[in-house]
Amino acid sequence: MLPSARPPSQRSGRLGLGIIGAGRVGPVLGLALAGAGHAIVGVSAVSEQSRERAEAMLPGVPVLDIPTVVERSELVILAVPAAELPSLVAGLAATGTWQPGQIVMHTAPGFGIDVLQPAAAAGAIPLAVHPALEFTGTSLDLARLGESYFAVTAPAPVLPIAQALVVEMGGEPVVVDEADRPAYAEAIATATAFSRSIVEQSTGLLRSIGVEKPGSFLSSLIRSAVDNALTRAGAPTRLDLDVIGALQDDAAGGVAGGTGPEGDPGDDGRGWFLRGE
Repeated sequence: MLPSARPPSQRSGRLGLGIIGAGRVGPVLGLALAGAGHAIVGVSAVSEQSRERAEAMLPGVPVLDIPTVVERSELVILAVPAAELPSLVAGLAATGTWQPGQIVMHTAPGFGIDVLQPAAAAGAIPLAVHPALEFTGTSLDLARLGESYFAVTAPAPVLPIAQALVVEMGGEPVVVDEADRPAYAEAIATATAFSRSIVEQSTGLLRSIGVEKPGSFLSSLIRSAVDNALTRAGAPTRLDLDVIGALQDDAAGGVAGGTGPEGDPGDDGRGWFLRGE
C-alpha cells in the first residue's frame, strides 16, 4: 500500500514526500527532508534544465507528472514560481487530486495559506514555509539551510507540523502572520535585489579601472560590511556565534575571560564585537 493510501492514524512519523517543481528550491528542500528520514516518492520536472537538475540532485527519484506525484505523496512541496501557484492549486482541486490529511507546503514568500484554500477544502493541511536564502540549486544549499531562518504560516492547530519540518531541514522557524506575508516578501526581495545590485555595480567599477578579479577583491569588504550591518540590526552573525562559543568554552574550562574585573569577558578585547561597536 502506498503511503498516501494509509489514513493519518496509521502513518509513522516518516512521510512519503513529493516535490512539484525541480528548480533551485524544491530538490534542496527535498534532500534536506530526506536526510531527516522522509522518503522522496517522486518529483515533477517540465523543462530540460529542471530534469537535469532533478537527475543530478535526486538520483534514482522518479520524474513523474504532477497528478501522480500528488497522488503518491503524504507531504507535497509546491516549489513553483509564485505566479503559477494559485492556478496550480486550484487546478488540482478541480480534478479531485488533493487528498484528506495530506500536507501541502508551498515556498512562495508573498503567499500565506489562503492560496492553498482549494486544497484545504479537500481536507489537505496547508502550510506556507519560505526559507530566507538565495538558492544556488546545488548541494551547497544544504549546509546553508542550517544557518537560515524560515518564515512559517499555518493554521494554529497544525503550526507545530510546519515548525517541526523546518527544524528537520536544519532551519529556525519564525511565525509570520497571513496579513504580513506581502511585507515579508518585500523585505526578502529588497535585500536580495539590493545585495546583487551593489555587488554588480561595485565590481563593474573596479573592473573598469583594471582591477583583476574584482569579486575576490571585494569579498572580505562586502562580507564584513554585511556582518556589521546585521549586528547593528540585532542578528547574530557567524563571527558572533564563534566568539560566543569561545567564551563559553573558556567558562566551561574555568578560565577567566580576560583581564578585566572579575574576569569580565567583555574586557578581553572581543567584547567590542559583541556590543556591535
